[in-house]
Amino acid sequence: MARVISNACVSCGTCADTCPVSAISQGDGQYVVDAGTCIDCGACEGACPVGAISQG
Repeated sequence: MARVISNACVSCGTCADTCPVSAISQGDGQYVVDAGTCIDCGACEGACPVGAISQG
């Protein structure tokens, strides 16, 4: 199951830089995860400085 980014996202981009499959991109107001590309590795969740990413 793909990771999801909550409204706590501060749009720092750390998650996108960390994602090994480039499944994260800037959306309207915050970053979003492409569920079809996400391999559920958890790298983004560990890198998020505000804890805005969780398992979907």
